[in-house]
Amino acid sequence: MISIKNKQRAIPIDRTRLLKQAKLILAALKYSDFELNIVITTEKDIAVYNEKFRNKKGPTDVLSFPYHETKAGKRIIAEPDEQILGDLIIAPAYVARNTKELPGSFEDHMRLMLVHGVLHLLGYDHIKDADYKVMRRKELALEKALKAARI
Repeated sequence: MISIKNKQRAIPIDRTRLLKQAKLILAALKYSDFELNIVITTEKDIAVYNEKFRNKKGPTDVLSFPYHETKAGKRIIAEPDEQILGDLIIAPAYVARNTKELPGSFEDHMRLMLVHGVLHLLGYDHIKDADYKVMRRKELALEKALKAARI
């Protein structure tokens, strides 16, 4: 199950599209049977989470809170009642501001935040260059699948 909660009103969010994207991402990663929770929130709210859980001041684009501790590429094995990937928090106002500085549309950047966040839930990271390359390849493959599906 995928749940989406929109706690902000400043930027319109196409929940149907977001749900379709999330379903395709989970299917491509072979986690369709896992739960994913997505919260769309304000920069003010995400800044609180960013400071509380990452000790970083200010807002960010996406935060991932995995339910399971895992390593990139390693399959999560869970009992049916624990088939939960985790929670994503996305701040569309922050994403929109960054869209002005980078190529691509707002929708492109929101899609990337969804992909990026899900990969973090699965243990992918980008702290080291080698890990960044692995994660980026996975992001590109998932983005390509989403574009091919036209969602």
